[in-house]
Amino acid sequence: MNAPTSSLSFLPASPVPASPASPAASGAIALYARHTEGFEERVQATLDQLRQAALEHPGSIVQATSLGAEDMVLTDLIARAGLPIAVGTLQTGRLHAETLALIPAIEQRYGLAVELYSPPEEQVVHFVRRHGEDAMYQSIELRKACCQIRKLEPLGRMLAGRQAWVTGLRREQSANRGAVPLREVEANGRVKYNPLADWTWNDIWHYIATHDVPYNALHDQFMPSIGCAPCTRAIAVGEEFRAGRWWWEDEKAKECGLHVAQPTSAAAGRSSEAVAA
Repeated sequence: MNAPTSSLSFLPASPVPASPASPAASGAIALYARHTEGFEERVQATLDQLRQAALEHPGSIVQATSLGAEDMVLTDLIARAGLPIAVGTLQTGRLHAETLALIPAIEQRYGLAVELYSPPEEQVVHFVRRHGEDAMYQSIELRKACCQIRKLEPLGRMLAGRQAWVTGLRREQSANRGAVPLREVEANGRVKYNPLADWTWNDIWHYIATHDVPYNALHDQFMPSIGCAPCTRAIAVGEEFRAGRWWWEDEKAKECGLHVAQPTSAAAGRSSEAVAA
């Protein structure tokens, strides 16, 4: 069945303050927001794919949002079009206050309930007692073990029983993501949609500026990719998009496991890949 196409509808003015979109504005909008050729077509194609995904997986699809700029764009598109796509996020226990502030902002702005998935408390307590609060700095193995508890396990519960999910992955984000498809079928049969795969960073911020989309204030502090607080820093001029993530590690190790294929024998409900980290 083909999804209908239509232009975006406009929501009422947001009661949640968003960053100014004027040419004189400072921060991420001033730095990155640029209209480029084909922008409107990319927006429409993304909306069409989201509509089709919702039609194909009624009541069984979720946007797994990292609350980053890309995912805020997707949430805005979903809300504007009134699509029956749930919105969920991982409350890892180590997120910045600025990131957490977006949860009530989404609920107030769009009238959407954000599903929250936290790691099992007993696993976190055991891990911290054994390895310390900042075990991620000790070795890649411990950092990935922390990600397993705080991200992978909760994501498995978010996706359990669902046929499809939506992420904000883009090909431009890193070399590892350079071949991200718009749609893929995972080993367990779940469909993963990456409708922003061919968007640029300029596209993301032009959309945010145009539609007054709330975004993480840390983006204004030169943090294009934001994860847990201990694992995120600002980047310098000339550094790659994800240079501020796990900066003490080798470049090839810079994934939390959410975007790395998992064995098919993994616990029920665990995805083979996951939300933009």
